[in-house]
Amino acid sequence: MKTSERERLRLQRKRRIRLKLQKQLSRHRLTVFRSSKHIYAQIVDDGIGKTLVAMSTLSAVFKKQMKEGGNLKAAALVGSLVGEAAAEKGIKEVYYDRNGFLYTGRIKALADAVREKGIKF
Repeated sequence: MKTSERERLRLQRKRRIRLKLQKQLSRHRLTVFRSSKHIYAQIVDDGIGKTLVAMSTLSAVFKKQMKEGGNLKAAALVGSLVGEAAAEKGIKEVYYDRNGFLYTGRIKALADAVREKGIKF
């Protein structure tokens, strides 16, 4: 399958970011994926290979508060839900893996919302 130039550049950034993060397993990794309609975020412990916290615009907790998931408000809500869940589990510091996406718009809104809940990057 042929990938577009835009997608190829995103995957290149993703590999570059992931290589830097893999060298340091001292913290958990907050990884984000964005599609046109939804945003997904999860905190992963790469040492044991398990997902500790996962939240998206498709989760039931999100659906109770908001209906649509492809905008800034939805990304901020997902970020605050992830931050709350992480704080409940005792996670205080994470690495932010933006998955090759540029740090603007929904990716930035999610990160800011997580920071507001007391999680450090």
